[in-house]
Amino acid sequence: MIRFPNCKINLGLYITNRRADGYHDLETVFYPVPLQDALEMIAAKESSIHLTGKAVSGNNQDNLVWKALQLLKQDFPEKTGDFEIHLHKAIPMGAGMGGGSADGAFALAMLNDLCSLKLPKEQLAVYALQLGSDCPFFIYNTPQFASGRGEKMQPVTLDLSKYSLQLVCPNVHVATGKAFSMITPRPAPFDLRTIGELPVSKWKHHISNDFETPIFEQHPVLASIKQQLYAAGAVYASMSGSGSTVFGIFEKGRKAIFEISLETFYFE
Repeated sequence: MIRFPNCKINLGLYITNRRADGYHDLETVFYPVPLQDALEMIAAKESSIHLTGKAVSGNNQDNLVWKALQLLKQDFPEKTGDFEIHLHKAIPMGAGMGGGSADGAFALAMLNDLCSLKLPKEQLAVYALQLGSDCPFFIYNTPQFASGRGEKMQPVTLDLSKYSLQLVCPNVHVATGKAFSMITPRPAPFDLRTIGELPVSKWKHHISNDFETPIFEQHPVLASIKQQLYAAGAVYASMSGSGSTVFGIFEKGRKAIFEISLETFYFE
């Protein structure tokens, strides 16, 4: 079986509370984007995982795909077999697009089918949360308003298919923990549950990402990319998550051209 885990962008991101357990409460809208990895699973006598494509730091056994397999093996040892796993990475890592989270969530869904576990999406989402805060989103993989740590979700009506989307992924490492420490939590200035009711042309004046201020100070190139997207005619531009991807939403067929070499992805 082969499937293609896709990434996401954040439309708005507000840090609303610092919790006693060390996490933060947030509000955001996750929106799926068709930039994809490839994940293949084949029944085998012994489980293994092989990675190709973009380099992934850390031990392969720390990969969320491998952890997804071990999680289900633990609870369903008689039903969950062994698999040879091949993960080809195309989504940039540590870029605020949830590529690793998508891989883990897709692995859960694939194993559910391959092993005939018959788990409903709600139960798969519970397992996905054990892998990471934004993993449950990829079980549903439709536009969702997320709150709490990002795991509490409700669908939102939103369709950007009439627009073009440009993702710009500079080679910048963002220290997310430090960025969180620089944010003073506040009530969300806009109710993102109503994002579908607000014309995209007005998003610039109402929807923001709390991470931009501290991270743009640390990495001015990200602020410059956002400015260039707007200068090229983007109707809305923002950083995704805690960065470092910056995206622009354009009228169909338009995009920004950058003088310096940057990894970009464009979807019409």
